[in-house]
Amino acid sequence: MPSDSPAASRTARDRVLDAFEELLAEQSERAATLDAVAARAGVSKGGLLYHFASKDALVHGVLDRFSGLVADDVERMRAASAGPVDYFLRTSIPTDSRFEQAVVAVARLAQAADTRARDALADAQRLWLGVLEEAVGDPLAARMVMLIGDGMYYNTALLPAANTVLRDETDVDELIALVRKISGPTP
Repeated sequence: MPSDSPAASRTARDRVLDAFEELLAEQSERAATLDAVAARAGVSKGGLLYHFASKDALVHGVLDRFSGLVADDVERMRAASAGPVDYFLRTSIPTDSRFEQAVVAVARLAQAADTRARDALADAQRLWLGVLEEAVGDPLAARMVMLIGDGMYYNTALLPAANTVLRDETDVDELIALVRKISGPTP
């Protein structure tokens, strides 16, 4: 791999967090052992422990990173030229982004009964909902938009081969137009 590649420029600490998130997203919290994380990150176990003294420290690192990613996403949502509703719904379709990986990793931690992860997801949801409420001016309409986004995520992430609900970009455009009509004026 060339030294100027994005992966090569990532610090060992970032690579360890990336590896932990990948293992969480691909497998489970139980599979994301310190040995597995070190191997995936391409560092020694001692190198991993230099940056993160325990698995709990790794979890804390992932949650800190997630918080920053959510803050960035909320700012993009507020600044979106087509408005927060359009942004939120379009980004409810999973991608192979770092942010998506972080969301799935934190969700896996929450599924493993980590209350900090549950709280982090709830905080993210409150932030997104707050922006939606500002945009549509109606708390119930904002919750409707959020639930539609959740359904879009579920259908495209968990049922990609069988998904008959959102068939193409035109379906997404039409859904957003309908949501705008129902939820009222948005920027």
